[in-house]
Amino acid sequence: MRLTLIITTYNWPDSLVLVLKSIEGQTIIPDEVIIADDGSSAETKAVISKYQKDSDLNIIHSWQEDKGFRVAESRNKAIVKSRSDYIILVDGDMILHHKFIQDHIKNAQANYFVQGSRVLLTKVKSKKILDIRKIDFSFFSSGLKNRKNAIRSNLLSKIFSSKKNYLKGIKSCNIAFFKDDCIKVNGFNEDFIGWGREDSEFVVRLLNSGINRKTLRFNALQYHLWHPQNKQESLRINNLLLKLAIENNIKYCESGINRYIKRI
Repeated sequence: MRLTLIITTYNWPDSLVLVLKSIEGQTIIPDEVIIADDGSSAETKAVISKYQKDSDLNIIHSWQEDKGFRVAESRNKAIVKSRSDYIILVDGDMILHHKFIQDHIKNAQANYFVQGSRVLLTKVKSKKILDIRKIDFSFFSSGLKNRKNAIRSNLLSKIFSSKKNYLKGIKSCNIAFFKDDCIKVNGFNEDFIGWGREDSEFVVRLLNSGINRKTLRFNALQYHLWHPQNKQESLRINNLLLKLAIENNIKYCESGINRYIKRI
C-alpha cells in the first residue's frame, strides 16, 4: 500500500520546518509528502525548495493563490496530486511522533477512515520549541496540556480505540482514509470558505456512504504547536452547510475534487 502524507500550511515556515523534521525521523517514511499550501508567500516556498533539494523525502508543493481561507480547495488539489492508495492529513503545526506513520499503517482498514488525537502544547512550550528546534517529547515533558494523549501504548490502543460512528472530535489535523473513498464522496466541499466544519461535513458524507469511523487512541501521536485562534466569521454559514448534509443524508458534494481529476 502506497501512502501519502498531506500537510496543510499557510505562512508559518518555522512551524513547517519542525513538521518536516519530524517526518524525516519516522520509522516508516511516507511514499509522498504533499504540502497543501493555501497561498503562502515566498518564505514558505524557499523552505520547501530547500527540503526538496536536501532531504530524502519525496516532497511535492501544491500551491494556490491566496484568496482567503480555502483549505477545502487546497486539500482537494493535494489529494488529486497523490499517487497513493492511502492518505493521511495533518496540519502544518503538528509535530509527529516518530511512529506516527507506522501506527496509521497498522490501523488502516477497508471501509473505515481513522480519526486520531493530538497533544496540545502550551504557548510557552511552543515558543521554546520553535526557538531551539528540539522536537523530542514524552509523557513526562513539560508544557503538555492534555498529557494522557502523549501516552503511546499498543495495549492501551487496542483496548480504548473504538469503531463507533459519530461526529464529535472530528479533526482533519490527524485523519486518514483511502483515496478511493474520498473520491467516492467528491472530496472536501469547496462551498466551505473560511475556518470551520469542512472536515466534519466531509466525514458526514463518508459515513452516509458506508465508510465507518475508527477512533484511534494511544497511537499515531502528534503535538500541536500553540497559535492564536483562527477567525470564525464564516462559522455560522459553515454550520448551516454541515446541518444540511446531516439532515439530507448527503453522500456527494457538487463543489468538490472532481473538477481537478479531469486535469490530471
